[in-house]
Amino acid sequence: MSDKDPILEVFLKEYDKLKTEQAQRIGFRDNLLYVTLGVFVAVISFALSNPSNFAALLIIPWVCLILGWTYLVNDEKITAIGRYIRLTLAEKVKEKTGCSDSESLFGWEIVHRADEQRKRRKIEQLAIDEIAFVASGIVALGVFWVLVPQPGLAMRLLSLLELLLLIVLGIEIFIYANQANAE
Repeated sequence: MSDKDPILEVFLKEYDKLKTEQAQRIGFRDNLLYVTLGVFVAVISFALSNPSNFAALLIIPWVCLILGWTYLVNDEKITAIGRYIRLTLAEKVKEKTGCSDSESLFGWEIVHRADEQRKRRKIEQLAIDEIAFVASGIVALGVFWVLVPQPGLAMRLLSLLELLLLIVLGIEIFIYANQANAE
């Protein structure tokens, strides 16, 4: 018969799976910024290559919305996994092992959050997220409005819808950043 507690083994396997998922989500989330920049360059190059292509600038807000929302959702899941490990899984493992020191169980989950520069980095990340996924879309709309001063009704309505959705995304990014900072 084995000395290992099967429930403790399940908790440790859960931790391993969660950390694997978290690492995959971090890689995916971080690559979204590069994908976003690449799409911007391609669309801007096409749009500015010929005045008849200026309407292509209206693609950038959709790129911002779709990739920005995907970025935000993945970032939230990354945070949720860390929170679950710190607050729930660590407690379950402490109960099974009798360990009373929180930092000795999954210590990195706690220690890296105590960095004195963390708050500053979170504010900087909020600014970068807002610039990458909101401001860049709004700038694209502004450039479109300048280059196409009399767009048709459909283009006008589309661009106003994009502006509204970008504002909503910007608010969501801000709300989420404040929630993540509070934890």
